[in-house]
Amino acid sequence: MRWNIAWHVTGLILLCVGLCMSLPLLCGVYYADGSVAPLFLSLCVTVLAGAFLMFFFRRPNPLVINHREGMVIVALAWATCGVFGALPFVLGGFPSFTDAVFESVSGFTTTGASILSNIEALPKGLLFWRSLTHWLGGMGIIVLTIAILPFLGVGGMQLFKAEVPGPVADKLQPRIKDTAMTLWKVYVLFTAVQTILLLTGGMDFFDGLCHAFGTMATGGFSTRNTSVAAYDSAYIDYVISVFMIVAGMNFALHFQLFRGRPLALWRDPECRFFVAVIGVITGVITVYTHGANYSSWSEALRFSLFQVASIITTTGFATADYELWAPLTQGLLLLCMFVGGCAGSTAGGIKCMRVMLLINHAYRELFRLVHPRAVVQVKFGQKLVRDEVLNSILGFFILFVILFVLSGLALTAMGVDVLTAFSAVVACIGNVGPGLGEVGPVDNYGGLPWLSKWVLTFCMLLGRLEIYTILVLFIPEFWRK
Repeated sequence: MRWNIAWHVTGLILLCVGLCMSLPLLCGVYYADGSVAPLFLSLCVTVLAGAFLMFFFRRPNPLVINHREGMVIVALAWATCGVFGALPFVLGGFPSFTDAVFESVSGFTTTGASILSNIEALPKGLLFWRSLTHWLGGMGIIVLTIAILPFLGVGGMQLFKAEVPGPVADKLQPRIKDTAMTLWKVYVLFTAVQTILLLTGGMDFFDGLCHAFGTMATGGFSTRNTSVAAYDSAYIDYVISVFMIVAGMNFALHFQLFRGRPLALWRDPECRFFVAVIGVITGVITVYTHGANYSSWSEALRFSLFQVASIITTTGFATADYELWAPLTQGLLLLCMFVGGCAGSTAGGIKCMRVMLLINHAYRELFRLVHPRAVVQVKFGQKLVRDEVLNSILGFFILFVILFVLSGLALTAMGVDVLTAFSAVVACIGNVGPGLGEVGPVDNYGGLPWLSKWVLTFCMLLGRLEIYTILVLFIPEFWRK
């Protein structure tokens, strides 16, 4: 393991993060809201730390990152970005270092779980940084940096495989640098379009941009205490709902759409499954909430669609307190937390592709019980799925369940009630944000014990980096030559 290249690249990523702090710094200067000093000091510390790592561990010869080094760099980068990203919050008056790191990691991992009870009291410069961490983490700080790595003579595909959400890293272009730039162009375009549409609906530029950041990153940090519900606008609800669903789809499909392939979304089996699940669950919840919670069908559909899209894409915005809905509807939303969005999207969760393949694999085993001699292969669309891919997905699912159970039990051992503990764990490991109980859509994570916040912070990192990238570092064989 060559630690010099690992720390060198981590320094480069920290340098980029530090430079990105200049944007909320300008925001703080514009609004003169008291966030200038915390952001300026944080920028200086982060940039200096990144520059120190880059030059102290500099290597003159071109180096190629292998598979193991890629995983270490990804883990190091996300951990260090979480800590340094917390500096503006620490200097800005957050209650504790634990709360600041929790909020920062929640932002970079696009979880959207917050410890804040009065969001609107925070200076706008810090609110902008809070939303920007979403946007940077959404497509991936690592993918952003891959566009720069070729100039340093460092290959980036290992990083891309370790960071990009989903079981398969899909190369859109022959060179990884071009892939990263392609993803970011699509990402920026959607963000700009949504911002314009939100401005048309009555939001000011600051709120519109921050909510676009949270939507396209499927993060969920809002600038208002009551989230999107504060605007009480059907237009805004539907705009954000549509873009949450767009962000929950594979960005490779959006790229194909822009290349003149209008049927790319429909032809993808995972995308069809994703939309079908949203449609069915929205329909059921609409029926259950009509009459019981909302007087008109249009209201029931509006709030049901928004919450289903918000939860299944792991965005976490809220327009309603779904804990007041019928138990079945809450159960369906809890199911959405596990399912998540599509592979290759900014969403979290298990991912629709994995769920589909797990169902197909289970059906194949049942079929074999009836026909022991039959040779049956699992397909994804028209493609045959190799057994090693299925084994990887089964391993991921088993680890997901084990981590869910152990983390939930750990929280209950700290005095957290069962509903809050297990919903908080699935909300964090699935990068959803709001859960049930004391961490519901109108509550926050601020009242949880400090140690439980560190457990949930680790869960957020596990979920964002697809579990394997983090857990493999704890295997002794990983460090042996």
